Amino acid sequence: MRKNPSGIKEIARRAGVHHSTVSRVLNAQTRSLVSGKVATDILHIAEALGYRRNSMAVGLKTSRSFTIGVIVPDLTNPVFPPIVRAVERTMGTEGYVTVLADTDNSMETERIVLDSLYSRQVDGLILATALLNDDIVAECRKRLVPFVLVNRTISGATATSVVTNDSYGIRLAVEHLVELGHRKLAYVGGPLNASTSKSRHEGFREAMTAHRLKADPRIMYECRSLTSDAGSTACQSLIQSKRRFTAIVAANDLLALGCYAALDAAGLKCPADVSVTGYNDMPFAEHFAPPLTTLRIPLTEMGNQAALLLLRKMRDPKTVLPSVQLQPSLVVRGSTAPPSRSR
Repeated sequence: MRKNPSGIKEIARRAGVHHSTVSRVLNAQTRSLVSGKVATDILHIAEALGYRRNSMAVGLKTSRSFTIGVIVPDLTNPVFPPIVRAVERTMGTEGYVTVLADTDNSMETERIVLDSLYSRQVDGLILATALLNDDIVAECRKRLVPFVLVNRTISGATATSVVTNDSYGIRLAVEHLVELGHRKLAYVGGPLNASTSKSRHEGFREAMTAHRLKADPRIMYECRSLTSDAGSTACQSLIQSKRRFTAIVAANDLLALGCYAALDAAGLKCPADVSVTGYNDMPFAEHFAPPLTTLRIPLTEMGNQAALLLLRKMRDPKTVLPSVQLQPSLVVRGSTAPPSRSR
């Protein structure tokens, strides 16, 4: 961090803390030594004062650009903005500028974006786009640019990543529904070439087996995308199948929102007729009608951890760092209730 005692003292004065506390927070590697609220307040004050590392001077000495790239598959998905914001904040305190790119779930676009970022000589990458069998990761290794995966990982977990325990999260949803009395559970999931969707799909099957219930493939749908439209189409198919189900476990909140629409169009009420659970606890999920029971994942922590890992990898590219797995938590709201006898 730039030698700027007056800046640090001013931040300390406004935050009401000792300047050494400010120094710890402004160093991403020692930030965890300070309590979360105090650290957040200090970062907000530093940002308001425009406090940044003098990266140009350091870059001239080290041949670094002090720029990193963050690639996401779909910025309209509410999962990604909190992750990106946390990355920007953590990297910014170390003097790095974050360049954000959206691939719109296109591998061709992802390659174009990567080439563009390489041409900018980025010092590192954070990828939220990885698929289970992804040659983009091999390309990153070939280019010798440090990278960290976030939200998703690859087969064999051979790359450093920050993810959540997705199978465990779905098991929590199933257990909640079973405790309410549900026995006929449908599942609406995402494309199985992504680790998140695959783990949640497996978690559903494992949880059903653990409760001695049948995971009926006739009421389990794999959507091509993780959108509300895809969820609506899947739920329409569920309804038209005439198979009995009293609850839907959706692999993300957007799919759940689509299920809401399809149920409403069919004259079915949630949760009176069909309970619905989501995953991610995206912003405004509590304002759905009804408020959505879902799995909350620590999106800000995910972005922060990814940035910290990337900083370590950029300092020592040869170091082998363990991946981080964060735990989801169940948030019970108004979209789940005991099953209706009529169904």
